[in-house]
Amino acid sequence: MSDIRFIIIGVVLVFVGFIILGTFGHNYQAATLESNEFGTCYEYSENAPPVKIDCSFKILDQTLFFTLVLGFVGAGIIALVKGVKGDWDNKVKPEDRVGPGGNQNDDSEKD
Repeated sequence: MSDIRFIIIGVVLVFVGFIILGTFGHNYQAATLESNEFGTCYEYSENAPPVKIDCSFKILDQTLFFTLVLGFVGAGIIALVKGVKGDWDNKVKPEDRVGPGGNQNDDSEKD
């Protein structure tokens, strides 16, 4: 894979991580606040009154969500570093180079 592909993949993965966090993150931020401040957690629904639940399940869901987001962002950062540090452009064989200074044999000049 070329270096620019790693850079593009890295940017996309970081972008997807932040989009997921921005879109669904508000659903997972209340668990820590509820457990620290009130000691009880509630599951909220549009059609029913709030139901008291165990805070550990809500915090586990929050931890799994943020682990997923960190996975996307971390994979994107790794791909960006690999793309920036890559030396794919320098590994071209001398016989494959074209242009000034290249050693490309052209048979049309012999005729």
